[in-house]
Amino acid sequence: MQTYLNPPLSEWKNLIQRPVQKSEDLQNIVLEVFENIRNQKDQAVIRYTERFDKAKLNSLRVTAAEIEKAIASVSTELKDAIQLAFGNIQKFHASQKENKNLIETTEGVNCWRESRPVENVGIYIPGGSAPLFSTVLMLGIPAKLAGCQNITLCTPPDENGNINPAILFTASLIGIQNIYKAGGIQAIGAMTFGTETIEKVDKIFGPGNQYVTAAKQIAQNFGIAIDMPAGPSEVLVIADAGANPEFVAADLLSQAEHGADSQVILLTTDENILQQTLAQIELQLTQLPRKSIASQALLESRGIVLNSIEECIAFSNLYAPEHLIMAVENAENYTEKIICAGSVFLGNFSCESAGDYASGTNHTLPTNGYARNYSGVSLDSFVKKITFQKLTEKGIQNIGPSIEKMAEAEQLFAHRNAVSVRLKNIKDRNQLTK
Repeated sequence: MQTYLNPPLSEWKNLIQRPVQKSEDLQNIVLEVFENIRNQKDQAVIRYTERFDKAKLNSLRVTAAEIEKAIASVSTELKDAIQLAFGNIQKFHASQKENKNLIETTEGVNCWRESRPVENVGIYIPGGSAPLFSTVLMLGIPAKLAGCQNITLCTPPDENGNINPAILFTASLIGIQNIYKAGGIQAIGAMTFGTETIEKVDKIFGPGNQYVTAAKQIAQNFGIAIDMPAGPSEVLVIADAGANPEFVAADLLSQAEHGADSQVILLTTDENILQQTLAQIELQLTQLPRKSIASQALLESRGIVLNSIEECIAFSNLYAPEHLIMAVENAENYTEKIICAGSVFLGNFSCESAGDYASGTNHTLPTNGYARNYSGVSLDSFVKKITFQKLTEKGIQNIGPSIEKMAEAEQLFAHRNAVSVRLKNIKDRNQLTK
């Protein structure tokens, strides 16, 4: 982990840089896979699954029998843990439902907004070395709460053609029925164009490696919406002299183990905390099964001593982390100063893992600095907002003349006339009744 003591503001721009990913021509790879899937559909998805995931499949759809077998194989302890998380995540996301709020902007002019679900959504769940069944909760629960009619879940199989049992149990708990053995670019392509088996969707959600990320971004060129741009996972910890170095090291390693291209940042006002945390990282690292992955991530990670918590927050806002941990005294006093972050964890006992699994907030968050202009996934991600307005005769009389003037100034005379004919109709009827 690289360390810096009170770097000047002029160096911050370099210190906030993320690791550069491999310079492969991802766009051409994605477009080639997409074209084959659009033309050959299931056949192409099955062929790419054998090529990339080493799994020979006869069909893409997960059967009811496979789901039942998977449910039976998940331990009672894990089922209970998933159900606890389910309850908290559902409670938090249900609170985000928006009630209709009718506003009278002018007498006789009423405006309001209503939510409608995105009808067909696709959920991508990474498999491989870290099958993220927790992401099924984070995406499936708000999709169900929003009322999405069709939820398609794609996740890569192992070499035997099986899906991780915890993923299937979690999907079943939520009520997701359309589950497919497809990962990587081919899964995104299948949901973008549709195949004989996999439904075409309107919006794609979920994290993934650089290939999945590139595929999601290119899917937008074919009329498919996505949740957000994404990249490797990251955490930034701000720690004062009262922070617990053991806790801080554990939080940094929890993100470093995601992947070799992940990045973790420690900002502290106390050099002793930095040194103690580095020692704890070395100690805890030896105990991790994913030690080699975390070690690679630490090579591009940083520990920085700054002069004040306010200065640390200013650096954090510039970095715009996916996860921000405030391991400082009276952390709540600083929340208004936090401008750019995906999700924030306040105090020494608010570990980032809580948000990843069971506190209730969503763990699908903007990375790679996109917290400057994107929010994490929420109930709103699965709905569209439709505005309504209703004008009475009094309403059109009150604002009609202003509309006429504005339309005329823009030389849109048909727009003006749509108002003028109504005002004339009202005037003529009023004269008849006199």
